[in-house]
Amino acid sequence: MADSASPIKRALISVSDKVGLVDFCSFLVDEFGVELIATGGTLKTLKKANVKAVEISQFTEFPEMMDGRVKTLHPKVHGGILARRDQDKKVMRENNILAIDLVVVNLYPFAEIVSKKSVTLETAIENIDIGGPSMVRSAAKNNEFVGVVVDPEDYSMVMEEMKKRGGSLSQETRSSLATKAFTHTASYDSAISGYLSSHYEQDFPEKIFAKYQKKEVMRYGENPHQKAAFYTDYTKQIGGIGSATQLQGKQLSYNNIADSDAAIECVSSFTEPTCVIIKHANPCGVATDEDITKAYQKAFESDPTSAFGGIIALNRELEERTAKQIIDNQFVEVVIAPGISLAAQNILSSKENIRVLEMDKMNESVPGFKFLSVTDGLLVQETDNELIMAKDLKVVSSRKPSREEIQDCLFAWKVCKFVKSNAIVYAKANQSFGIGAGQMSRIDSAQIAASKARERGFDTKGCVMASDAFFPFRDGIDTAASIGITSVIQPGGSIRDDEVIEAANDADIAMVFTGIRHFRH
Repeated sequence: MADSASPIKRALISVSDKVGLVDFCSFLVDEFGVELIATGGTLKTLKKANVKAVEISQFTEFPEMMDGRVKTLHPKVHGGILARRDQDKKVMRENNILAIDLVVVNLYPFAEIVSKKSVTLETAIENIDIGGPSMVRSAAKNNEFVGVVVDPEDYSMVMEEMKKRGGSLSQETRSSLATKAFTHTASYDSAISGYLSSHYEQDFPEKIFAKYQKKEVMRYGENPHQKAAFYTDYTKQIGGIGSATQLQGKQLSYNNIADSDAAIECVSSFTEPTCVIIKHANPCGVATDEDITKAYQKAFESDPTSAFGGIIALNRELEERTAKQIIDNQFVEVVIAPGISLAAQNILSSKENIRVLEMDKMNESVPGFKFLSVTDGLLVQETDNELIMAKDLKVVSSRKPSREEIQDCLFAWKVCKFVKSNAIVYAKANQSFGIGAGQMSRIDSAQIAASKARERGFDTKGCVMASDAFFPFRDGIDTAASIGITSVIQPGGSIRDDEVIEAANDADIAMVFTGIRHFRH
């Protein structure tokens, strides 16, 4: 495409984000005598700053209507933007259409509006911009002749180029701005589609559009030879890793973010004071106590070797005493809590590389979907928010579990939910004693969990065992019996359930079925 740029003579300005607006428009008028056409709030802002501009209704000779719903949807606006300067001159003369050379538009803040918990459907609908995206798309389509700016951060670049080129923009710049404009409207429409789909309970829409914006470029991905970036969902504020505030430390790595997300998800499932230590996406220590410092210490003692270089997540404020224990006990990559006291911050600052994240929305279940990319597509499923309570358990053994065993079973079941399959968790008194994760055989996971407990010198007699899925054979129960496990919680549903229950009865182990499994691949 040949560069057909002429100096910008007329610009249409209609922005929700008014950052840098006055300086930019002043430049257009003062430096190059550009005629400005403006709408509503934009016009008020310019007039207040004594920047000359024409009201849109004066330009179109047609009044703004329907509470602002109709103001730029007019042939003089879109004709002026879409006109091909080399072949539409006659039509323009016949219809008194003036060329518009620059469109500066950003849209109603729909994503920001709908992220608020109190927003109503009516409010959301009224914040769907119609005229703005139409003008942006028209200008982007006709980028051979028209420049379009949707991001205030581009004002300085546009001004610099206009200075160099005597008031025009190069085709390269117009094409680049047009590409950004189409991305802008696509993401805007995606946010609306996502909101309406969720509002009208459309579980699995026919098409899924991305609703993410780049937050930062990572140093690298899982490995140094892989490039990576972190994108966040700009339509949601749900207490995920993307909404955390980093108070100190190095930039979060790709693996830091993945592990921190797992830690937040796990610790948020507990209402009591709880500490979770994550290593390579798996909990290696979890504990609950009335005192958050004790909860951390018990979680650390569960597996101090694996805790080295791990991610620590707390669901209570991190205060001085706990921070000192962390520094004294271990090397840690990331510490996450819903609040960090000033005294705790001072202590953690002695290790300046520790990444300290403050969250303000812990203990909230995360609704919606989980996504997993495959080579040529996307797997989509509901977030696993299923909860199990004591009343949901089915006792299948001859011996009924005690109240304490039930409590420990429910604790271990929660932990097991966040362990990679095949998953086995041994626990007692709201503390993990041994965790076996990610094995191809369930019996291997059981043996690994037992080995970890032995290494720490834990007395596993009286512990409970949780399994994320059913036992296909009795060997897992026999392993549990050999180390003194007294109660087992598992989904049930195997064709060999009778054999497994018999093994429990042979060892006087109480066994409960949940009727639900928690595979985590």
